[in-house]
Amino acid sequence: MHDVEARVLNAIDEPETVNLLAETVRVPSVTGTDAESELQHHVARLLTEAGMDVDVWKLDLPGLTARPGFPGTEAPRTEGYGVAAVTPGGEGPPALALQGHVDVVPTGDLAKWAGSDPFAARIEGGALHGRGACDMKAGLVANLAVALAIARSGVRLARPLAVQCVISEEDGGLGAFATLARGHTAEAAVISEPTSGAVITANAGALTFRLEIAGRAAHGATRHEGVNAVEVFWPVFEAIRRLEAERNRDVPEHFSGTATPYPIEVGTVRAGDWASTVPDLLVAEGRLGVRLDEDPAAARAAFEQAVAEVAHPWLRENPPVVTWPGGQFASGRLPAGHELLDQVGRAVADTTGVRPVESAAPYGSDLRLYAAGGIPTLHYGPGDVRFAHAPREQVRLKELHEVTRALALLAVRRCAAL
Repeated sequence: MHDVEARVLNAIDEPETVNLLAETVRVPSVTGTDAESELQHHVARLLTEAGMDVDVWKLDLPGLTARPGFPGTEAPRTEGYGVAAVTPGGEGPPALALQGHVDVVPTGDLAKWAGSDPFAARIEGGALHGRGACDMKAGLVANLAVALAIARSGVRLARPLAVQCVISEEDGGLGAFATLARGHTAEAAVISEPTSGAVITANAGALTFRLEIAGRAAHGATRHEGVNAVEVFWPVFEAIRRLEAERNRDVPEHFSGTATPYPIEVGTVRAGDWASTVPDLLVAEGRLGVRLDEDPAAARAAFEQAVAEVAHPWLRENPPVVTWPGGQFASGRLPAGHELLDQVGRAVADTTGVRPVESAAPYGSDLRLYAAGGIPTLHYGPGDVRFAHAPREQVRLKELHEVTRALALLAVRRCAAL
């Protein structure tokens, strides 16, 4: 390891990194809330303190919505901010961008959280617990810690390093879309989403769907005069499960070990408006997995066909209505043979002693937006995605430190430290 690389690694302050993670988890930056904006301004101040040139801007929400390729949103919002920083000096566009999102999903039932405070940032058993700890504030903080270490070391970079902090990843990718639309770019990018030590080079996509199933209302005491929308939804649900099995028969080798690379799930079901009335409408919303390299339009068509072909007399006369609101994640992948995979692998091996495996993820992310924007991108970050969106969300601090060191080494090497 070169002296300049050791200088940067030695400048990483691990207690400071843990404290920074706790600070960010304590900001309840649920997608679309004011706290999401609060955290963006906080990270902008940290990047400024690291000596970076920081661009903070208020998103033009109507303009972005009308822009071709708009990725959709689900959470209502009145504002949003972008934050993109680059190290000063250096020639050309950034050789590397480290990207992370500040938003988190809602907490769910508070009674299921230890201590009943999802944002307490409790440290126990070598892990920090709290909403967003894994997805993905640990990765966000690792990116910030890299910038702080480079500044503290006094090392100058021949090529700029970018750190991009985005909003609204959880409901579609508005923040990443806005960052790219503003002209922020890089020769390659690492999104520090949780990867459990692996390097993820491909994402499946995910499309939000809405199903409306009609019934016929009647008094509950004379239910045979009506048609229960809940009952007629069941064969539709069974058809969705059959479609899921069909779409997961032959999957790429990248997904080895993943039980269902392209899941289809119904996340919400609402029916009826009175306890003693046969429900005449059921509304179900969920997500449809998009296969690697599949046109999202083809995925939508396959889903709509499967629903339309359900053999049920009532549904033939009253076909379900399928619409596509909310986030629309296409799939994405790192180009085959791109040097970034080997560079990340070597940085990880040189700091941990273990070469990471290459893998793919069954969920959508900002990766596909960067890839579509011509920026080769992969995931490498602290945390186990199985803890994401769950009341037991946590991240091991050992992983946080390992990833920070690997990303710092990658940044120094790609940006050619002077």
